[in-house]
Amino acid sequence: MSIKLIVGLGNPGRAHIYDRHNIGFMIIDYMANKFKFKMFNHRDFSIGRKKILGKEIHFLKPLTYMNLSGLAVKQYIEKKEILPQEVLVITDDFNINLGIIRVRQRGSSGGHNGLGSVIEWLKTEYIPRVRIGIGPIPDGVKPEDFVLDKFSRNELPVVTKIKEKMVTILRNIIKNGVENITIDITKEEVKKETKD
Repeated sequence: MSIKLIVGLGNPGRAHIYDRHNIGFMIIDYMANKFKFKMFNHRDFSIGRKKILGKEIHFLKPLTYMNLSGLAVKQYIEKKEILPQEVLVITDDFNINLGIIRVRQRGSSGGHNGLGSVIEWLKTEYIPRVRIGIGPIPDGVKPEDFVLDKFSRNELPVVTKIKEKMVTILRNIIKNGVENITIDITKEEVKKETKD
């Protein structure tokens, strides 16, 4: 099934723009700049549209805060008659090291509140997702503090590489559909996997 809607998870507001938790928002903004489309704010979401490889793709950032991300996604897909399997969610994951990107066709939330909200509101785990590693969490740091902190100066070049790599990944997904793969951008390795 082809992807029609790409959702980047994050928290709205200037204070959160550069948070690790907002890597999903950062990627949507990067795509808007790369593919030359504008994002328009509505009450519960920011939305943009662009024809890529001959297909109209919708790009959405929920403005309902992370823990209610699913509310915004549900509203939009019902309005546009998009199926959960046609939605691709981009999310951060502190259980994966920075520089690792995992693409999956389905699965649990893995403890991520934003992804958990989307699963809960759409009533299915069959929602394709891209998990972007932001870990590891340093010893003695609480996960909730870590995700709401900014990327360090040393991490920023890797974040830039992730954004650039996501252009290729999203083009491939739009063209060929979602495959279970793990990409290590620091080693330029791609592993195809059969498990979800």
